[in-house]
Amino acid sequence: MSDISFEWMSIDTISPIDTNLPPISEVENAKCECCGMSEEFTHEYIEKVRKKYSGKWICGLCAEAVKEEAEKNGGKNEEALSTHMSACSKFNKFGRAYPVLYQAQAMRDMLKKSTREGKGILRSKSISQRDKTVQKKGTTGIARSTSCIPAITKEMDGLN
Repeated sequence: MSDISFEWMSIDTISPIDTNLPPISEVENAKCECCGMSEEFTHEYIEKVRKKYSGKWICGLCAEAVKEEAEKNGGKNEEALSTHMSACSKFNKFGRAYPVLYQAQAMRDMLKKSTREGKGILRSKSISQRDKTVQKKGTTGIARSTSCIPAITKEMDGLN
C-alpha cells in the first residue's frame, strides 16, 4: 500500500479505499516477428494477437499492413501475412544496411509493376524552342564554326 493510500485510510472523514481490487496484470516484452519492434504488453493481449495471426506476434503497424494486403487479395489473411513478412524480411536484410540501394530497387520494382499492368510511364514532350522549329528537308541550320571567346579576350587585353 502506498504512503498516500495509508494516509487516506487514517483520515476518519474519508471512507477507506477498497482493498479488494483485482491484481494488476503482469506485462511481458513482445517482439514483432515482421519488423522486429519490441514493446511491453499483457500476456492476454499477446495471446489474442497470436490467435488472430496464426500464432505469430505482430505489432500494430504490421497488423494494419497485413489488413491492407488482405483487402487487396480478397480477404486471405494467411497469404497477406506471409506477403508482409517476406517484404519485412527483405527490408531487414537489405534495406537497413543499404537504404539508398533499397530505395532504387523499390523504384525499379514499381516501374516494372506499372509496365506489367499496362500503365507504363509516358514521357513528356520537350518544350524547348529547338523542338518546336521544324527544319525543311534539304536545308541546314546555322552552324557555329568558331568561338567568339578569342575576340573578346583580345579586346579585353587592349583595355589594360
